[in-house]
Amino acid sequence: MTDLLTLERDLLAQVSATPDEAGLESLRVATLGKKGSVSELLKTLGRMSADERRIQGPLINGLRDAVQAAIAERREALAGAALDARLASERLDVTLPVRPGPEVSGRIHPISQVVDEITAIFADLCFRVAEGPDVETDELNFTALNFPVGHPAREMHDTFFLKPDRDGHRKVLRTHTSPVQIRTMRSQQPPIRVIIPGRTYRHDSDQTHTPMFHQVEGLVIDDRATIANMRWVLEEFCRAFFEVDEVKMRFRPSFFPFTEPSMEVDIQCSRRGDEIRFGEGDDWLEILGCGMVHPNVLRNCGLDPDQVQGFAWGMGIDRIAMLKYGMPDLRAFFDADVRWLEHYGFRPLDLPTLVGGLTS
Repeated sequence: MTDLLTLERDLLAQVSATPDEAGLESLRVATLGKKGSVSELLKTLGRMSADERRIQGPLINGLRDAVQAAIAERREALAGAALDARLASERLDVTLPVRPGPEVSGRIHPISQVVDEITAIFADLCFRVAEGPDVETDELNFTALNFPVGHPAREMHDTFFLKPDRDGHRKVLRTHTSPVQIRTMRSQQPPIRVIIPGRTYRHDSDQTHTPMFHQVEGLVIDDRATIANMRWVLEEFCRAFFEVDEVKMRFRPSFFPFTEPSMEVDIQCSRRGDEIRFGEGDDWLEILGCGMVHPNVLRNCGLDPDQVQGFAWGMGIDRIAMLKYGMPDLRAFFDADVRWLEHYGFRPLDLPTLVGGLTS
């Protein structure tokens, strides 16, 4: 009995001192395996007398049970320690700020944002968007729009002309988005109500001009469109775009070959240093040109000016973006400077709506 108690004490000490699960498994095989020390003691029970077995049986079985329980407990403790060590090595401090994803770090270019703002405003006024190619024929870019032969706008110092084709005709990079008005009137019957945002090209480059820039034009054709309608549309647009409650506009006589009468429009503003605020002050700033569609343009599109009439307007998207968001130099729009885009750009999910706000 003393030998069994000593063996039990030694085995339990070995179990407690085993440093890892592999060593514990080796100890289990050495004690409880088929040829283990405790298993060999169990085999001797068959050679004992009944009286000896009655005394030794409970002692040897108790030794086996004690070793099994100790091994199971030690295995659980080693597994828990291994898990704690793994958790410690793979620990992640969730209190640290998360790296911004592309939906946060990316930026929408101000031109794209302003186009979306313009589209949202005019969509609310039941206008649709019309588009056309950047490379146009001379006829659509000039002749159909009532530009007479010899008009200064046709000259090389204003227009990018392409090489003549096999028929000797020279196409141009469109100098305005007005050719889309011609395409629309020739392909649709009135009533027509469209806006036309897009790229345009002219020989010009300084702080407020670039060889490629963006325009948006509007066109309304029906049997009763008037200057009063045009004025209301433009006032509603400026009020919504510049996000002011009231806006005052001044219409001045002007000349454009494709409209008659033609007007340039100024908007009331105040100037404080480099800052311009709309809807207040006693100063004026020109923002667009407009007028009633010239009868010759209607005839060139197969429409009878005695039956239908309409109005049109155009403005520079780049310019109104500069005015609204305080950008001092137009050339920076095309420099691809990430720092500039991070400062003036818009978050990808900040979609402009009239309900949620254009710039919220």
